[in-house]
Order: sequence, then C-alpha cells, then structure tokens
Amino acid sequence: MWFSQKNTASHSSVQETLNELHSNGIELTIDELIRYQSKSSLINLAAGKSLHGKMSGNYLARSKGRGMEFDEVRHYQNGDDIRAIDWRVTARTGKTHTKLFREEIERPVLIATDLSDNMHFGSQLLFKSVQAAHVASLVAWHAKGRGDRIGGIVFNQQKHSELKPRSRQQGVLHYLHALVKTHASTLIHTDSISSKEQAEQAFEQNCARIRQVSKPGSLVYLITDAFHLTDEAVRHLANVSRHCELVICLISDPLEQQLPDCKQKVSVAVTDGQQKQQLVLGDRKIAKDYHQQAIALSEAIEHKLTKAGARLLHFCASEALETQLHRGVASWIR
Repeated sequence: MWFSQKNTASHSSVQETLNELHSNGIELTIDELIRYQSKSSLINLAAGKSLHGKMSGNYLARSKGRGMEFDEVRHYQNGDDIRAIDWRVTARTGKTHTKLFREEIERPVLIATDLSDNMHFGSQLLFKSVQAAHVASLVAWHAKGRGDRIGGIVFNQQKHSELKPRSRQQGVLHYLHALVKTHASTLIHTDSISSKEQAEQAFEQNCARIRQVSKPGSLVYLITDAFHLTDEAVRHLANVSRHCELVICLISDPLEQQLPDCKQKVSVAVTDGQQKQQLVLGDRKIAKDYHQQAIALSEAIEHKLTKAGARLLHFCASEALETQLHRGVASWIR
C-alpha cells in the first residue's frame, strides 16, 4: 500500500530524496544497496555486552602465534617453528625468514531481514521492506569493513533464504542479492496474501531458524516491524540473546502511529488485503483513539522484546536512513 501525504513532504522533495537513494521507494535494486558501502562509518558494531560463548573474543588477539591471520615476515630466530619458514622470501634474500600469525577469533554477524507482506507498506518515502533492506545493507558493509563474516536469513511468509557466514565482499554481495531476489518475489506474489495465523506461524518458524543458525558469540540483527510477533517467537529470540548479542531493528511508518491531518471529515476505505473497513479522517476523537491504540501496541511489543534480552533500534520508513543516523534517532553510535 502507498499513500501520499502532501502536508508532510512535497512531491519534489520526496523525489529528490529518492534520487539520492537511487530508489523508487517500492522496488529494490542492487545499486541502492551497494551505495551503503560508502556509508558504513555511520554505525559501530563493537560488542555491546560481555558474552560467555567460546567465540566471544573480539577479533584479533594481541599475542602472536600460529593462527589463521597472517601478520608479518621477519628474520628467523632460535625457537621459531620451522614449519612457518617463508621459503620464497628466504630464497629471494638469502636469509631465513619466518611467517608470524595473529590468533584469529572471528565474530560472525548474522542478519535476519523480514520482507513479509506487511513490510510492503509506506506512506511517505519508502516501503518498510525497502528501508529494512537499507539497514541490512549498512550493517553488512560495516561488518565487512571490520573483517567479520556476514551471513543470515532473508525471509517472507512463503520462503526463506539461509546464507552461511562468509568473509570479505563476497559475503556482503551474496546477502544483498538475496535481499533483492526475495523482495522481488514478494511483490510478484501479492495475490497470495497469508492469513494472520499463517503469517504468525511463518514468523515463529523464521525466529526458530535464527535460533538454530546463531553460534555462540555471534552478533545477530533482526530487522522487522514485529507485526506478527507471538509469545513463541519471543521465546526463540530470548534463547538467542542468552548466547549472542541480539539487536532488533524495528521499522515503522508514520501512518501506523497517527492518522494524517485533515481539515474536513473524509471517509476513506482501508484494507490489509483481506478485510476492508471505513476510516474517518478529520475526526479528533477517532484520531486520538487510533494514536493511543498504536502507542499501546508499540509499547507492548517493545516490552516483550526488551524482556527477551534484545537491544532495540527504531527506524522510520519516511526518512532516509543516514538522516536518522546523523540525528541520532537510532542511538547506534556509541
């Protein structure tokens, strides 16, 4: 669904922002996701809490020894492991050289992005699903810059793509292509909207998959609107937070929180794809009740997720991601 609200942003300014984002706000392209490679400095993925898993160490140990990460070559000294001799440098210089390594303790970054039907909604700038993909791309590029391995899950109600953590740019591009492919498939199958029960069950199953693929010490991001959050899904997420750092990015749209201003009472038809109802704009009581119900629902969701041990970040689909980060809306930079 797409609504235009002239009272919040002019068409020209919206189009200008979309041009900057290389996006039309509805569809998703690889170009707009690659754009965030140059924006990765906006965030910080440093560990936010102490984890007791066997992989909870942060990246490279200071002590040098045999490991996976090459550090330097120096002259051979008594006591050095002869298996580490660099024969090419030795042959070139005529003096024995040995390789030194840093012990490598990688921290996998797992990103779970929800591209379900309910995420394909926007009232001002972007679909929530497009903003979710932008957040996922920013996290992936930043993780790549830190030398982390990137993997995770991209899912909707019908299917999910599971990507094993990979290092370097290959891992990022693999994930971004999965975002684009899944997003396109969801737009194509708009005629097969799931029931609320089916959507909730699908969300539970994907939370269970996140639980299964999260290794101890991982940094796990779940990007969703939590529209289909259930107690069973919360239970799976709570289990993840016990041995991983769990960050949940909640994507919202202004129309979900507050009805647009209207000087005169206007009756409009709204639908979720299955049920239809009439909504009166311009009625102060209706607008107030709508806002209070939305706030109560948001607070209930946040309480459940916080209790499950997740750190919450909030993003809106009505503004460019970097604008929100510069303003500190997400409280991401520590």
